Amino acid sequence: MTAAGPVFRSGDLVFIATPNPLYRRVAAATGCPASHVGILFEDRRRGWVVAESAVPVCRYRALEEFLARSDHHWFAVRRLPRELSGEEVAALRRACDARMGRWYHLGFRYESHRTFCSKFVHEVYREALGVDVGEVETFGALLRRNPDEPLGFWRLWFFGRIPWQRKTITPASQLFSAALNTVFQSAPAVIPARR
Repeated sequence: MTAAGPVFRSGDLVFIATPNPLYRRVAAATGCPASHVGILFEDRRRGWVVAESAVPVCRYRALEEFLARSDHHWFAVRRLPRELSGEEVAALRRACDARMGRWYHLGFRYESHRTFCSKFVHEVYREALGVDVGEVETFGALLRRNPDEPLGFWRLWFFGRIPWQRKTITPASQLFSAALNTVFQSAPAVIPARR
């Protein structure tokens, strides 16, 4: 850690608060500022890049561009409590590379060939390192844990029927995962007000 901010390592998870109505609802539903997450790598040609599942497909994005998208300039960096070996970093990168170009799933269904940010991170870490980061749960469990979350938006998003039994995973479950340590978190973000 430096006075200017975090000292990054390849394999770190980087969380942001995406300023988009859908992702602001994700943040509100989970009571967490994080609504998007990606995996950081130092690239010889491009510098620091973030592997992410974003609309419309999985891609690598320059770290500066990734962080610039965050509401209130908020971001957090988390990592495993031990240093990754070069082979482990390479395994993470291969797992990310294998998913590049995969389509985004706007219904956040974990059991789909398509993907979304927290599913992408969960699958990559499990495949490359055998580590589960975050918790797979149903929409029902997620929304019951946050009883003040208005359901109107979610009914509209899912065309009138919330898929209560659909399995998903959230950036919040990864931001709070006991498997990771927080390396850096900027000033608190504003969690969108519930409506």
